Amino acid sequence: MQRLKSNQPDFARAFARIVKDRRESDENVTRDVQVIIEDVRLRGDAALAEYTAKFDQHSPADDAWRVDPEACRDAYEDLAPDLRAALELAAQRIRTWHAAQLPQDREITDEAGLRLGARWRAVDGAGLYVPGGRAAYPSSLLMNAIPAKVAGVERLVVVTPAPKGVINPLVLAAAHLAGVDEVWKVGGAQAVAALAYGTQRIRAVDVITGPGNAWVAEAKRQLFGVVGIDMVAGPSEILVIADGQNDPQWIAADLLSQAEHDPAAQAILITDDATFADQVADMIGVELAMLPTARVAKASWDEYGVIIVVDSLEEAPALANALAAEHVEIATADPEALFAKIRHAGSVFLGRMTPEAIGDYVAGPNHVLPTGRRARFSSGLSVLDFMKRTSFIAASEAAVAAIGPAAIALADAEGLAAHARSIELRLGI
Repeated sequence: MQRLKSNQPDFARAFARIVKDRRESDENVTRDVQVIIEDVRLRGDAALAEYTAKFDQHSPADDAWRVDPEACRDAYEDLAPDLRAALELAAQRIRTWHAAQLPQDREITDEAGLRLGARWRAVDGAGLYVPGGRAAYPSSLLMNAIPAKVAGVERLVVVTPAPKGVINPLVLAAAHLAGVDEVWKVGGAQAVAALAYGTQRIRAVDVITGPGNAWVAEAKRQLFGVVGIDMVAGPSEILVIADGQNDPQWIAADLLSQAEHDPAAQAILITDDATFADQVADMIGVELAMLPTARVAKASWDEYGVIIVVDSLEEAPALANALAAEHVEIATADPEALFAKIRHAGSVFLGRMTPEAIGDYVAGPNHVLPTGRRARFSSGLSVLDFMKRTSFIAASEAAVAAIGPAAIALADAEGLAAHARSIELRLGI
């Protein structure tokens, strides 16, 4: 864990190193993924079967590739009542939030007499990647599938790793609750390639969303253009801005809530109280001693954890904007004052009683968020990731007469005679 003070002479250089540290794919991952994608593109199911046997220790050629919808329904019905109620609450809140995001078609007739507009339509098919290696994430399935359903996607396809042929029943239950159409027991870069190109069994989709490991993220990056993607997601991040009036144990738990995802995840604390910083650092050790996920969380904290002590929390927004973190907690008496100055963040959690984990499950806004400083230019998953906009134009004879000459002049200036000619003919020139 690094400890920095903003008033130290070398702070700017040390902080810049943290900002620039990508913690993402190396060249070996890039090359491996290229090979896997090309293999699946050329050999389809045969390649999928070989990679699944190698990485997940089961052969989809010998058992069911596709999970029977009845198995998803049974998993849902077999849930303990309190867990089923929790999933249903999460689904309802996610659905309500995303329904409010639906864009409206637009149509006007302007002063020149042109009828102009745009219509929104969902993509035909979406592929959802659900991690299944280090942990199972039914919440991730809900966060991806429900916006797609709200958008109007007709075919929802889930791919997920199934170690030794087994998928966590919670994931199957979530698939049933969200209305997923197909669940396939394949994962990794090979599953992403199958969704993009299609195989003998799996039909191609138009958009692929969902988080995964470095190989999955790299596959999505390489296949963007063949299909649409939500984002290239890297290791999880959390930035907590906290004053000394917080409970240090709460803040330590908040930091570890992201560190436990991945050894390459990053947790950062910014505080104006050096004593509080010491207390949080001590409580990290206490919390780690109790965590079942301590091995992963400790590796993340030891390698990438950061505590920054500033003279004033007024310095925090500038540091936060440079980091452009996936998650930002503002645990102060007046979080709105600092929030007003935050320009780059995937999602912001306001006040001492709003841990990031509440957003991972039941708040409503999507937890699939930009990482690796991409919050500077991108947003979390929404219904718009499953939709596209088509503009339309309808011109009358009078409208062409009003604006056609300007179009002819521009076409002539660009040396595109056929463009000009197509308008001139309609104007009788």
